[in-house]
Amino acid sequence: MNRRHWLGITAPSLMAQAASKPSCPSSVQRSRIAAIVTVYHHYSHADVLLGRLMSGYSTDAHWTPSQTQLVSLYTDQSPDSSDMSRDLAARNGFRRVSSVRQALTLDGQSLAVDGVVFIGEHGDYPLNDAGQTLYPRYELFSQILDVYESTGRSVPTFFDKHFSYSWEKAETLCKRAKKLGFPFMAGSSIPLTIRRPVVQPPLESHITEAVALGFGDPDAYGFHTLEAMQCLVERRRGGETGVASVEWIEGPGIEAWREGPGAWSKPLFEPLLKQSAELNGKPLLTLSEEHSGRPVLFVIRYRDGLRAAALILTANVGFGAAFRVAGQARVQYTSFSLPVDRPLPNWDAMARCVDQFLATGKPPNPVERTLLTTGTLASCFESKRAGRAIDTPQLAISYRAPAQPWFEKA
Repeated sequence: MNRRHWLGITAPSLMAQAASKPSCPSSVQRSRIAAIVTVYHHYSHADVLLGRLMSGYSTDAHWTPSQTQLVSLYTDQSPDSSDMSRDLAARNGFRRVSSVRQALTLDGQSLAVDGVVFIGEHGDYPLNDAGQTLYPRYELFSQILDVYESTGRSVPTFFDKHFSYSWEKAETLCKRAKKLGFPFMAGSSIPLTIRRPVVQPPLESHITEAVALGFGDPDAYGFHTLEAMQCLVERRRGGETGVASVEWIEGPGIEAWREGPGAWSKPLFEPLLKQSAELNGKPLLTLSEEHSGRPVLFVIRYRDGLRAAALILTANVGFGAAFRVAGQARVQYTSFSLPVDRPLPNWDAMARCVDQFLATGKPPNPVERTLLTTGTLASCFESKRAGRAIDTPQLAISYRAPAQPWFEKA
């Protein structure tokens, strides 16, 4: 199914929905939220999420008005040439403020909002020696926690994507958040979006091998790739137990690994690569053709023996994951989201879950998933620095997957 076909079959239904879509009743009490973001420009994470929380979102072929009201916004950077927050504040009635504390207290002495959205993605920030963007997630989110501690009150809080480029900073944030005890949601949009085909392994599945396919910057999009796989393998027998070791391999070394110790991964990557080519409507580059762009492979060994690998190409292949269950010859696989660049259906799924979480305080997924994928990604960059596989005893993170997690179906 190509983009034109998809748009063609959905346009009539979308037009009908638009003609009859409900308005948000004025009598409904909406959750008042503060947003702390690094930057707010066109198609930044702030734009695609907060825009939907202000105007509504469409999931499972239905438009839904937002249950939240943005009342304050702090932006760490506001470049005159691209900033959208000034105009949006004037048109939507929220306050642009000069500090994190002011956003949460609205100039008072106590917490004055019902929820907080934190987005530490995009903006003009430096890279470290390993190629990770040094987003001030730890520094900004620590200020949110400072307000919770000083006011003696906390509210449902959403943290977009991974906690930090640094495992130490991520662990410190999560320990502090757990001590404060507020409802906490974190992670990326990929586990929540449409899956083709729809795949959800039952709890206690005996998964023995798994792979993920992604593209782009290994820092930003490597996290998406890892979460695509983690939301499936966390449902394996015994629950999640953590990661024992990781290895960063790039360029020609990837093919050598696939022909040697990683030969087990070939039958799992095959359906993902084939489906990606079909969904994107063009053949994929071979690994040798990809070498100029330096593709990257994360080799991951879980503490319970599960072996896994995540391949990140330079060409846009979307995100997908595949796994093998003991005793079953057939490999199970899925691609996440549809192959359309706009209007980013994965963000409608994220907006729906964040909106409901802020209203109910019930996160759709365990925050430990995000902590484990954060630590796995950070450790892969440490492996890149070391030039070899490294053990990860710090990633002995155990948790149970939700029995019936929600993800978008249409």
